[in-house]
Parts: sequence; structure tokens; C-alpha cells
Amino acid sequence: MKISQAAGNVCTVSTTQKQETDNSGQSKIIHLQGTDCVIKSQASLSAFTSYRVGGAAEWYTAPRDLEALQASLEYAKEHDLPVTTLGAGSNLLVSDRGLPGLVISTRHLRYSHFDLQTGQLTVAAGESIPSLAWEAAQLGWQGLEWAVGIPGTVGGAVVMNAGAHNSCIADMLVSAQVLLPDGTLENLTPDEIGYSYRTSSLQGSDRIVTQATFQLQPGADPAKVLAITKEHKQHRLTTQPYNFPSCGSVFRNPKPYAAGWLIEQTGLKGYQIGGAQVAILHANFIVNRGGAKASDIFCLINHIQEKVQENWSILLEPEVKMIGEFQAVC
Repeated sequence: MKISQAAGNVCTVSTTQKQETDNSGQSKIIHLQGTDCVIKSQASLSAFTSYRVGGAAEWYTAPRDLEALQASLEYAKEHDLPVTTLGAGSNLLVSDRGLPGLVISTRHLRYSHFDLQTGQLTVAAGESIPSLAWEAAQLGWQGLEWAVGIPGTVGGAVVMNAGAHNSCIADMLVSAQVLLPDGTLENLTPDEIGYSYRTSSLQGSDRIVTQATFQLQPGADPAKVLAITKEHKQHRLTTQPYNFPSCGSVFRNPKPYAAGWLIEQTGLKGYQIGGAQVAILHANFIVNRGGAKASDIFCLINHIQEKVQENWSILLEPEVKMIGEFQAVC
């Protein structure tokens, strides 16, 4: 699959659709004419988030190319549906009540190109960050070793300025291509994206990242790059919980402190609400021990914030993005 980089390209695919009902009779399926794009109603989102929680999307689609993505946006516009973009769902807490409108997953937008002349890597939004780190290492390209333990896709990493080991996306991004609500494409520089610690101006905006170009350093010994990448991966495995579903780090680090240290010193390691638990291995992780609801995780986040503020006069700011309706039931 090749993603067009022509800025201003507008999808001209007709969004005339064919509608059917699945075998259970519970879900409607809409086929957008001229594309392989399928829109489903009442699709459970728990399978598409790393927490394995969340209600149903009113409508859900996972386009496989740019034209299908544009057609999906056009469908939402024609039917006056709010749009929520979902990558790998690794930094996300979706409400048990689900989400209204159309949820568009970019996880199937896949494409990568390593340019030896420029040392630049251009990748589609749905590419896995850890997979790219391994691929770059095997080629002897330096610059992505730190990202091997970052869960999620390129699109999400660009939006939230993902980072680890004193490196982040903003340090290496050349440009990001975004799709605007009117179906046109725009290329943005890091300055235009407005990066800061674990966030950017793209968060909460109506622009969808479709691809990104990163500056790497080719020509190194693949064995040495692989060794460093493996070290970073091993560090993650030994210091962070991977045996239960989680979203990664829950809170941003309030300098000069580490959020995990503050939570641990507050005595909250192992504290549990329903099926949600403050991880024993790393206190800045909340894990789904089995059967957790989004409301359990939401209430645990609130409890941690309250207790840390009581003890340290610091209000921890969530790094995880919470979307949907959360009732004050804690």
C-alpha cells in the first residue's frame, strides 16, 4: 500500500454506500462504494485498546489506505457524526459507555521507506513503533533504539510526543502529514506541531496524522545497534509490568520528581479498585488484573491524584487520554 504525499489531494471517491446486517442481527455494516472501507455499528472497543476495556463505538472503521480514510471522513461529515481517531489504543482509556459518532482506527495504514541518500524514514500512521525500532536496528540505522519499548503506532507517537531514555519524537521528526476535516492534506514541521513534554498541538485537534518522516543515521554496524536496542528492551521488561494489560505510564512526571516514585512513596503500590491495580513492579502503571472496567481505572486514577496531592501538594497530570463519558461514581 502506498500513501500519497501530495499535499492538497482531496478524495473524490463517492461515498454512496451499501448497507447490510451481520449474522447476529445486532450490527449494521456499511460498505463505502469505490473503496474496501467497511463501517460497522456497535463495535466493541475493548479489543482495540491495550487496557482491554471500553464500551462500543456507535460506528467503527479501520481504513487500509488514504482514499478509504478520506471517504470515511466524508461519510462522517455527510451524516453529521463526531469523529474519534484511534491508533493502537495503547495510551487510551475509553469509557464503559462507549463513544458516539464514528471511531476511525488508523492501525491498518501501513507503509515504510528507508531513504539511504537522506537517512530519512517515512512511515504511515499505523506502523508499530517497536517494529520500526527493530527494523532500523537490523539495517544499522541509529536513532530509534530508545523506542523499542514504546507501545503504539507512529500516529499516536507523533501526536503525544512519545519518548523514553531522554529521547522523544520531537527530536527526530522532520515532518508529519495530517489529514484535515475537509479531506485535504497538510505537511507540518515540529515547530508547527508545537511540541512539549508528552504533548503537542495535535492532541484534541481535528487533524489526523497519516504519515511521518524521521531523521535517522544510517551506516552503523547493525550488530551494535541491535545490542543497544536489546538493552533498552530488556530494561523495559525488567522495570515495567507486561504480564497484565495496561496503557503504559499513566501520569506525566512532574519535574524534578518521577510520578512512579511519588505514588510508591505514598504507599499505593498494589492498591486496587475492582480489577484495576497500581502495578507492584512500577507504580506509574495501572494494570487490568482481570475483569476491570474503565470506571475502575478512572476511579483509581482519581484516588492516586488525591492521595499524592494530600502527601506532596502535587497534582499528577494524566498522560493517558480519557475519552467518552465518565460519571463521578468514585
